[in-house]
Amino acid sequence: VQLQASGGGLVHPGESLRLSCAASGASLDGYSIGWYRQVPGQEREGVSCIGYNDGIIYYADFMKGRFTISRDNDKSTVDLQMNFLKPEDTAVYYCNTQYSATYDPTSWGQGTLVTVSS
Repeated sequence: VQLQASGGGLVHPGESLRLSCAASGASLDGYSIGWYRQVPGQEREGVSCIGYNDGIIYYADFMKGRFTISRDNDKSTVDLQMNFLKPEDTAVYYCNTQYSATYDPTSWGQGTLVTVSS
């Protein structure tokens, strides 16, 4: 299933953004979904992952309680609420199924750019 991230934008330090991950014409039910981010020139890193049963698989240490991952079953999306954003959070954010992120390098969508700048 091909996923698409949206909701990025330009914000000031300390502000919030809510990213959303959806599958075109498909449901996310039954999939463990992860959020990842990549700064140009650096490797992609995991941010958070929610299990198919809505259990939280992980949060990256750098999130330190600032980000929250959740599943909206009505909208069939997996959202990432990002609060107290810092300039170092600037990156392209992607979502993907946990399985595809691990085993299918061709599965990545375009991502959504988050820029945190004063």
